[in-house]
Amino acid sequence: MTEEQVYATVEKVGNIELRAYDPCVIAEIAVEGSFEGAGNKAFRPLVSFIGGRNQTGKKVAMTAPVIQDVPDGRADGNEYVVSFVMPAGSTRDDMPDPTDTRVQLRAVPAHEALAIRFSGRWTASSFSKNLATLENAAKERGLQLIGDPRLARYDPPWTPWFRRRNEVVWTVAPSE
Repeated sequence: MTEEQVYATVEKVGNIELRAYDPCVIAEIAVEGSFEGAGNKAFRPLVSFIGGRNQTGKKVAMTAPVIQDVPDGRADGNEYVVSFVMPAGSTRDDMPDPTDTRVQLRAVPAHEALAIRFSGRWTASSFSKNLATLENAAKERGLQLIGDPRLARYDPPWTPWFRRRNEVVWTVAPSE
């Protein structure tokens, strides 16, 4: 079974959760293309990095989800950042440096985020529909969303569409 990014559920209402995420390290790459094509375009350089094409030749375990940042929540754009989450407990210093200059490593601090789970295809319309529901849930709870929303894909592309676990995740501003 594939390791998943570590978080604790703070509150759950229906298919929407407020989560507390542990700090993590991500390997990310910026790509140009359609919403639906960005993940495929980013996959080879990222999987090459975790497969040992890095400064030390070290292999890194594949984890879930694959994350796609959606600038300003606009799924009709043509620039996205796609990332793999490194295994739990990894630090930036533990990770080998990429040999592909397009791949960057970044430490992500602990944070809270609102997430909505859905199944189905990875389309701009399914993302936008679930994003709107997530925004309404944040408003109802008085939560301020910060940064860009993200599509989190937990399953490989050969998983039948109706069995896929997908999420829209958006960081929440720390409460005062």
